[in-house]
Amino acid sequence: MVEIPVDKLKGVFDLLMERIHAGEQMLEIGREAFWSVPRDQAYDAYNEPRDLTIGMLSESWGHLEDMLSDPDRVVGHGFVWLSEVLRAIGDEATS
Repeated sequence: MVEIPVDKLKGVFDLLMERIHAGEQMLEIGREAFWSVPRDQAYDAYNEPRDLTIGMLSESWGHLEDMLSDPDRVVGHGFVWLSEVLRAIGDEATS
């Protein structure tokens, strides 16, 4: 089990966002499609995933924008969509 204090998680996120914000007003990600691993297989490190699907960054971002425009649409799965977008940003920043 990994324990992550919410205040520290927010602190790391704020720190990373400050770094991005200092340089750019718009982020451009040169990728769109990505492999998506089903949740029940993503954390089973001893077995190779069998049911990979294709995800689209624009779709994940669209869900997040929907939540911004209507807070009643906020769902826990938003963290998954956010993680997909953040992964692409991180990959773009290190390439």
